[in-house]
Amino acid sequence: MGYETIIVEKKNQIARITLNRPQALNALNETMGEELKATLKEAERDPESRCLIITGAGRAFSAGEDVSGLKERYAGGAHPSLGDHLRKKYHPIILRIRNMEKPVIARINGIAAGSGASIALACDIRIASEEAGLKQAFIGVGLVPDSGSSYFLTRTLGPGRALELIMTGRTVGAKEAETLGLVNKTVPTAELDKTVDEMAEKLANGPTKALGLSKRVVNQATRLELSDALEYEAQNQEIAGRTKDHLEAVRAFLEKRQPKFSGN
Repeated sequence: MGYETIIVEKKNQIARITLNRPQALNALNETMGEELKATLKEAERDPESRCLIITGAGRAFSAGEDVSGLKERYAGGAHPSLGDHLRKKYHPIILRIRNMEKPVIARINGIAAGSGASIALACDIRIASEEAGLKQAFIGVGLVPDSGSSYFLTRTLGPGRALELIMTGRTVGAKEAETLGLVNKTVPTAELDKTVDEMAEKLANGPTKALGLSKRVVNQATRLELSDALEYEAQNQEIAGRTKDHLEAVRAFLEKRQPKFSGN
């Protein structure tokens, strides 16, 4: 399928999704929102795509919501329903990334602001260029964090640090973001592709079902009491234990060789 605002590349069981409006710092207009939803849905269903990379073209990951239509939307003092806008445009994107039982890597090549930061935070692993940064831009336009930012920031940083970033709206540079745990790794720009590709290849060649089940368990961990979490782990371990990849790993261990995972 051809897209107007997104580039999709598939190679070595990896689907690379590039937000492609570099002239607008990859701000998400309505077309990009629809295309990103469709792309994620397709990648989730594609058995040949065992790992996803989300990134941006040019010098930004994504500046967030496209504000080029503000004049028309707020004409005559109108108050458009921002809640309905979020439910239609962003909630399906964030939920698809989080619930997809495949690893999703954010390749943060530049600024990720507002809902662009939310998309990066929703990914499983974040690898950033030293020139990148995360910004909670909402307070600058008199709004609250949305698209999952309050959820991800609070669970990563705790309420105090989360509120500091939300209330000040300051840009967190890549190195500080790594220290805070907002990104997994920061590398020089020249090494970003190599680092991301190596991680993606490792995950794409891993036991896909077990990776997905691990994501499922972690998603539930913060909502469950310990006894419930133990039972949920046991239920998902039962599923993982019946996969072909688990049996292959056991055989490989006994035969003293590296396992060859099929994703099943």
